[in-house]
Amino acid sequence: MGTCASIQYASKGGNHSWQSTVNIVHLGGKLQQLKEPIKAWHVLSQNPNCFICCSESMYVGSPIPPVAPTEELQLGHIYFLVPLPKSRVPLSLQDLGALAIKANAALAPSKPILKANSQKKFRTHPTLSSVSLGHSH
Repeated sequence: MGTCASIQYASKGGNHSWQSTVNIVHLGGKLQQLKEPIKAWHVLSQNPNCFICCSESMYVGSPIPPVAPTEELQLGHIYFLVPLPKSRVPLSLQDLGALAIKANAALAPSKPILKANSQKKFRTHPTLSSVSLGHSH
């Protein structure tokens, strides 16, 4: 039959806090929020070339563990839809960073658009590590 009709969706910028919803970040950065837990296969059936992973079980240097289709997606968790070809590839720091940025952008509350004449200043702090410098131990 398809996805259960009782599941309600909230849009980005809606009144729902991410802690009280199931949060699914799609490939393009769209945030799907569900008011109640749902089995992963409901989401996977609409995204056949993807798998779902939980943000809490992703580690740099390890393949991304997929959520089982029969597993229930939990309130307050952030999940990502990831292309199937990435399922056996170790997660790189760059990929993890890109997913974090995507999640942050999707979960951020709507912000007012800056006026044409306004400027925003940013300050950055470089970090160095033995990994990024190519040093060996």
